[in-house]
Amino acid sequence: QMQLVESGGGLVQPGGSLRLSCVASGFTVDTYPIGWFRQAPGKAREAVSCIRRSDGEIYYSNVVKGRFTIAMDKAKNTLDLQMTNLKPEDTATYYCVIDWFERIGSSCPTGDRWGQGTQVVVST
Repeated sequence: QMQLVESGGGLVQPGGSLRLSCVASGFTVDTYPIGWFRQAPGKAREAVSCIRRSDGEIYYSNVVKGRFTIAMDKAKNTLDLQMTNLKPEDTATYYCVIDWFERIGSSCPTGDRWGQGTQVVVST
């Protein structure tokens, strides 16, 4: 059974760091377009960072660029997101997302399969 399982969320103070991890099971992590999305309370889901399968190009949203780093660990079959200098506006549930195939012109998956999410709260 194909699954995406996120972990690593929690409560952190502004300026702090967290490392999220998404374990892929039932498939290898580099098989599909993959990325991290988030959804804050009352807001739409948004792409945070993604890896395009065809060429490995990495996308970061403007609001996290320079603070977040995405990385694929093929040995562990995980997709990780290192988050530094966290801000209260980073508070959200973070999801690992894949598509079954790469859509032309897309830097990120559109959401064929989602993990259950891990919650990040940035607050004093």
